[in-house]
Formats: sequence, C-alpha cells, structure tokens
Amino acid sequence: MANVTALKTGDIAAEMRRIAEDAREAAQALAQSDGATRNAALKAAAAEIRAQAARIEEENAKDMAFGKEKGLPAALMDRLLLTPDRIEAMAAGLEAVATLPDPLGTVLAEWDRPNGLHISRVRVPLGVIGIIYESRPNVTADAGGLCLKAGNAAILRGGSESFHSSTTIAECLRAGLTGAGLPAGAIQMPPTRDRAAVGAMLTMPDLIDVIVPRGGRSLIERVMEESRVPVLAHLEGVCSVYVHEAADPEMARHITLNAKMRRTGICGAAENLLIDRAIAAAQLTGIVDDLAEAGCEVRGDEGAQAIDPRIVPASKEDWSTEYLEAIIAVKLVDGVEDAVDFINRHGSHHTDSIIT
Repeated sequence: MANVTALKTGDIAAEMRRIAEDAREAAQALAQSDGATRNAALKAAAAEIRAQAARIEEENAKDMAFGKEKGLPAALMDRLLLTPDRIEAMAAGLEAVATLPDPLGTVLAEWDRPNGLHISRVRVPLGVIGIIYESRPNVTADAGGLCLKAGNAAILRGGSESFHSSTTIAECLRAGLTGAGLPAGAIQMPPTRDRAAVGAMLTMPDLIDVIVPRGGRSLIERVMEESRVPVLAHLEGVCSVYVHEAADPEMARHITLNAKMRRTGICGAAENLLIDRAIAAAQLTGIVDDLAEAGCEVRGDEGAQAIDPRIVPASKEDWSTEYLEAIIAVKLVDGVEDAVDFINRHGSHHTDSIIT
C-alpha cells in the first residue's frame, strides 16, 4: 500500500483506481473459489486477529488519542474503543460466519421454456463491494468477513478516527486470504484518511458493483447524492421495542434492557419503548427498574409518567431521536396496529422488534 503521508488529491484518485482494479481482479478468483476455501480464509483471519490482539490494541490506542483530540462525543469514543473482549468478539464473529451455509451456487428457481430452454436462477457474488463507515473498527472484520463468505471482494473505507485499528484488522483479513491460497487483494483498505478517497470510490461504476455506507446522516446523504455506483443504504437507527400484551414479563424486561443498554452507541440500540396500554400498569415499573439501575434516563408520554414518577416528560422530538446514549423514550400504545403506525411515522426502519 502507498504511504499514507505521501498521497495528495490527484494521487488519491490514482491510488483508489489501482486499489479497485486489484479488487476486481481478486473478485474473479474469489468467485471461482469453493466454500471450504473461503471458510478456511475466515478461520485463518480469526486466528490472525487473536495473534495480533496486542498490536490491534496498540493501534487502537492511537485512534483513541486521535478521537479525543478531535473532541468526539462519548458515544463515538465507545464505538471506536477496542477492548480484549471486543477483539475476541471480532475473531469469534469470523468463525461464526465460517459455519454458515455457503450462499453461492444455490438454485433459487428453475423452469423450462416451451422451446425446451432450461433456465435456472442461481446465487452468485456481486463482485466488488465498497463499504464506507465511521468510527467502529470492528466493522472492518464484520463487513470484510461477510463479503468474503459470499465470494465478494471488499474495499473497506473506515472513518478517519479508526484508521490505525481498521488498517491492522484488514491486514489480518488479508493474511487469512493468503493462508487459504486466495488473493490478498480481495480485501482493500485505502491508505489515507482523506475524504477524497470516498469521492473516488463513488465515481467508479466500472470497477465497484455496489456501495454500502454505514454512518451518520451527512455521510449517507453525501453517498446517495454523489454516487455513480448503486448504493444500498439506511439513515439513522431510530429503533423501537414493542412489548405486546401477551409478552412474558421477564422476557420483556430482559430483551428491553439488552436492546437499550448492551451498547448504547450503536445504530441498532433501542431508542423507543412501546408498551401495550393494557399491561403497562403491571409491567412498566419493572422495566424502568432495570433501566434505571443500569443508568438509563427514561422519558415518556403522560400515560407512562402516570405509572412511574421516575419517567420524565418526552418531547415531540424524542420519538424521532437517535440518542446513541443511555436515554430511552416510552410510549403507551393500543395494540399492534398502533405500534406499527408509530414506528412507520417515527422510526428509521433499521432494527425494530416485537416481544410477544
């Protein structure tokens, strides 16, 4: 890879094209590989991540210092942090992906035409996937691993904050590929923090088959507005948990606490809690007990406040807010249709759940 300090704007465009060409060439070899070989690459990458855990932590410390200097909010600093447990989770995640059925070659449908022509619809790789993301270095392993499993090459453009961590993790993925006899070029990491790298990726429909942006609204909107490459995107993670009147109370408490507090700074964390009015008086206090004990501020509508005095008033804006911190908004609803209507009006259709 080119030296990160040596790239100027013109150089970045040329380097990104070279990277994309390498990825395209590697994608052809990857598409012809068998599932066992790709699984071996994933397992080898997991082993390399474990072997390089100390180095990953060292590189992550550089990113944390950079993030602190930039004044990143606490939620983003938490996304950026790699602890030993999170590093192990990355390795375990790659191994879990390796155990999944091979998605390639599956015949989805087949039929015969009147002229005798037999037609089959078969799963094949997309080719080269460009993934643009912010802050979370573990996305490097997650996204790279999923792309490899499905026979796709990946260009992984992480946020400037996670540059050192993501580069090191990408090196582990490349080592896994090499160890399994596959081309290391199937995983590419641009050697620069410069945003011009993103712009370059968006202008190469001849080399990149799809762009997947993961991050804040400004990033997603920029990609969707500027890209000449097809885009698969979502905006914020305004996620809701709906507790149906038939839900098991203990299960509802456990799922709600986990959905909100496991990691508050991720886009899949719950921001709204919807609970059927018929059971709210009996079940809401227990849920609030768990959330309050975990340090979560609970806001809510008038009905929720009447049940539990610890619930503070929610504003109209709260229902559509991605907090990314220990805050949740509670609303009483009248059944499934009311809950779904609320989610359609205020949610982002990222990760919603029904407990029943």
